[in-house]
Amino acid sequence: MGLGYKSAFNWITLWASLLFALILGFSRLSYGLFLPGIQTEIGGSYGQLGMLGTVNFIGYLVGTLCLPPLISRLQHRKNVINRISCLLLGVGMIGSAFSDHFIQLGLWRFMIGFFSALATVLVLSIATDVVQPTERGMASGLIWLGGSVGILVTGLFAPYIIEPAHLEGWRYAWKLMGVFGILATLGFELVTRKERWERTISTQLESNLLEQVNVYRLLFSPNKFLFLLGSYFFFGWGYIIYFTFLVPYLVNKGITSMYAGLIWSGIGFAGLFNGWIGGRAIDRWPSGYTLALGLALGTIGVLGVTTNHILLTSLGAVMIGLVSFITPPLMTTALLRRYAPHSAYAVCLSVATAFFAAGQIIGPIVGGWVVERYGMKFGVTSSSIFMALSAMLACLYGQRQRVLENFKKIIL
Repeated sequence: MGLGYKSAFNWITLWASLLFALILGFSRLSYGLFLPGIQTEIGGSYGQLGMLGTVNFIGYLVGTLCLPPLISRLQHRKNVINRISCLLLGVGMIGSAFSDHFIQLGLWRFMIGFFSALATVLVLSIATDVVQPTERGMASGLIWLGGSVGILVTGLFAPYIIEPAHLEGWRYAWKLMGVFGILATLGFELVTRKERWERTISTQLESNLLEQVNVYRLLFSPNKFLFLLGSYFFFGWGYIIYFTFLVPYLVNKGITSMYAGLIWSGIGFAGLFNGWIGGRAIDRWPSGYTLALGLALGTIGVLGVTTNHILLTSLGAVMIGLVSFITPPLMTTALLRRYAPHSAYAVCLSVATAFFAAGQIIGPIVGGWVVERYGMKFGVTSSSIFMALSAMLACLYGQRQRVLENFKKIIL
């Protein structure tokens, strides 16, 4: 590439992080916080509202499946696809604020899921492409922590969103989030414009066409990325149950909206350190074992709900924010960036994101069914089962990495 590498701390990374506040914190995870307010105004059971979460992740899955052929056909137009996706994501957030019934809100949630999937992969690909290879884990961490900022901000405004006295608080919040996203898109476009014209990809295009033929063999090989994909799938399944039903669980227990918002903000605040810690860790120890450690600690954090003690539940939530909210996506991103062929990275990340999205589709359905049948506490706690499975598969991926590395040493 005719482009000089940058450090992890640069303007492109900063604006990408701001975009991730929209892509992750606002457009997807804010839904769980807004559930009590949406239920109060629109009605419906938590099972039905969970289905709307599933619709969002169906859109997310469709988006990830559409992205590989888009990338292969429009090699030189990734920035254009990303710009359109981010702008329409902001428009979708604003439009969803005007929803008056389930079908209307469901359509907006599908649209938001679709464009957030495109934006997730493209923003990460564009932003980390200009970063030094040894600092890409840190760069991924800085970008993903934008999602934590989104959670932190929405949590601080929780009293104005989920209090019965503020029926339309969630509508105003989504409008503001959409406007913020559009402004962040314009900022990201400005800082990446100069980089775009400095790129030369004529030789990269040839290798890309050759390597894409083997992308799926690479991803589904047990000796390559299969266990990493499985870990990402179960993480998506587990974490989304927790984030969808945690605030409704707290409200049902009689916790005030202010305290529920503080707990939610605590996850986001801890996630600010998560991006830095996780990024540094995966740069230093690029292994599935590093990923598994954060997932295991997150599993323990979920179990704080079983104690029926608000302090332990809060500490568990903070632990999840610190080590297993941003960490699995950023570490998966960094591991793929490090070990996948450069020209195949965007396609590999897109397929991995599809597995993540599939888990997120199943999660709200299973979580809503468990909540309806066994109660809110057991529904939230069930996420620990899938987090634990994710940690086990990450360990298997780490074990395969070690076997292959030892084999290479023997050969050399």
